[in-house]
Amino acid sequence: MNAQTRFTVRLRFAKQGKIRFVSHRDVARIVERSIRKLKLPVSYSEGFSPRPRISFGLALTVAYESEAEFLDVDFVTPIDLEDLPARLTDALPDGLSVTAARHIEPGTASLQESISCCRWIIEVVGDPADVTAAVSTTLAAPELMLERVRKGKTTTVDVRPAIVAIDIVGPTDRGVRLVTELATKAPSIRPAEFVRVLSPDFAEGLICRTHQFIHQANGERFEPIEAPDSPAALQMSATSATPEGVRELSPARSAS
Repeated sequence: MNAQTRFTVRLRFAKQGKIRFVSHRDVARIVERSIRKLKLPVSYSEGFSPRPRISFGLALTVAYESEAEFLDVDFVTPIDLEDLPARLTDALPDGLSVTAARHIEPGTASLQESISCCRWIIEVVGDPADVTAAVSTTLAAPELMLERVRKGKTTTVDVRPAIVAIDIVGPTDRGVRLVTELATKAPSIRPAEFVRVLSPDFAEGLICRTHQFIHQANGERFEPIEAPDSPAALQMSATSATPEGVRELSPARSAS
């Protein structure tokens, strides 16, 4: 089918609750089945094994929750977006919910190549005073060397530029809840690595991705689809006051 006859829709969806233990690949299969179930006019690839033209954004680590997952779907005819999120949500299992949809223009950069930074709520399991001290040390460090093992090869990289911002929201039953912004472009850093950089004595608790950002050349940034009001975002606003014994910190310097 000619590319000019496709109509691309970008969807924003959440992954919460028990389904956070389902892998990124299995979520993709679930979405494909739901689209087939609704008999939506999706475009298919050519060849002996046609597949629906669906492109997912950055993969989410198993056991992480998210309010900001994205995917692009090509349709063969225009489709009404007003009720599409609700229709898809009804066809998906509990924990997966489509929260927004919009058309995107042909030639729009893919999600994989355009996302440059993500915002996370990260629970760090450890003594609150120790976590607070570790955050201060991390922000003040001129460099943070992280050792990685990939395909049997060990490399060391400075991940300090990848830590865009850190804020302490407040204590939890097991430690401290942080709001962080971490770069996805080299040098990138994952939430698990971020916790390890703070201290090898800390452990990951509950982790949720709340935003993904695309940066423009002029320094402005935006999300692929703006976030609707969410329970986690509202909770963060409600707990913005600095709790006793936990010091709120300023954002780190921007990633280069």
